[in-house]
Amino acid sequence: MKLIKAVSFIIQFGLIGLGMAALYLIWQSDHDGSELINFFSPSQLMQHSNDSAAGNTSPVTSYADAVASSFNSVVTIYTTKQVKHKTHPLLNDPIFNQLFGEQLERRQRDNTEINLGSGVIISSDGYIITNQHVVTGADEILVSLSDGRGSQAVLVGEDRETDIAILRIPINGLDEIAVADTQPIRVGDVVLAIGNPLNVGQTVTMGIISATGRNRIGLNTFENFIQTDAAINPGNSGGALVNARGQLIGINTAIFSQEVGAQGIGFAIPISIALDIKQQIIDNGKVSRGWIGVEGTQITAKAAMETGNPNIRGALIVGVFIDSPADMAGIRSGDIMVAVNGEPVDNIRDLLEVITLYQPGEIIEITVFRGPQEMIFSMRATERPQ
Repeated sequence: MKLIKAVSFIIQFGLIGLGMAALYLIWQSDHDGSELINFFSPSQLMQHSNDSAAGNTSPVTSYADAVASSFNSVVTIYTTKQVKHKTHPLLNDPIFNQLFGEQLERRQRDNTEINLGSGVIISSDGYIITNQHVVTGADEILVSLSDGRGSQAVLVGEDRETDIAILRIPINGLDEIAVADTQPIRVGDVVLAIGNPLNVGQTVTMGIISATGRNRIGLNTFENFIQTDAAINPGNSGGALVNARGQLIGINTAIFSQEVGAQGIGFAIPISIALDIKQQIIDNGKVSRGWIGVEGTQITAKAAMETGNPNIRGALIVGVFIDSPADMAGIRSGDIMVAVNGEPVDNIRDLLEVITLYQPGEIIEITVFRGPQEMIFSMRATERPQ
């Protein structure tokens, strides 16, 4: 009985299958089948996949347009420097040097030291931004453009404290790089590093923004680095860090040494800082920063308790320069500075960086706590000593 039912079940489905096949043949006689093919076409399946993705955007498969728009705005910089070397190794010996150094000192040989870096064309009339450490102390600076042209460059000015230098070459009509707008960059944004690493030729590497606002790295006096994992090597210094649209967001500066096992940790100076330095150098020939003459450190637990607020944030003043603006205003060692012109500061680095934003001659009001007493001191900033 069970066998009869099973056979009957198979026959029923077989008849249904034959019926569907017959219907399909009848339908196909009036159609070329394109509708069926189109219904399952790869383009529609891909569109369905894209529609389901966030923002309905297609995957990025190339950054060639971003590279094309910025590549010609990055240059290679060669610097030469004459370095004197003593000819006799025993001149390092103090006794030998005392006996014979005067005679041998006259017999020196000059070596030409050649260094490599990159730069970014920031205006079509020949201004170039690079790192100060690329050109410092150079006797001659040569710039090589991406189209093969070359020119000697003039050092317009430099700022050691941010590691920015401005060059100019006597060529007009250059490809000025597009600068990113003021929209904040975000961790995770795609970036491209362009430069001439190790003199292998103009090279592009890709990565993401790993962090922003990096400081206490020990590279510059004032640090506010963009951190990236885009490969940055010797020769990249001074080159461009651009976003996925080819717009300049930073000047590549340094990498953590691989000697300490670091990989994928590079730093770039935000373009907003570099452009401010560039404008001051072009307008005034130098960079001016405010200074009030204090030295500070992290707030100690004892100093915080004396204010009555153990969670107080700011900078504990440990030294005041004689006749400085702070000294003449009445600031003392032991004061805790908590605000500049009403804007809170979290630590001594914040305090000093905020003060440098003011020009010499501007009035600055500093809010301090002296024990539990809150006080406000007014002073006129002076030029920060070099």
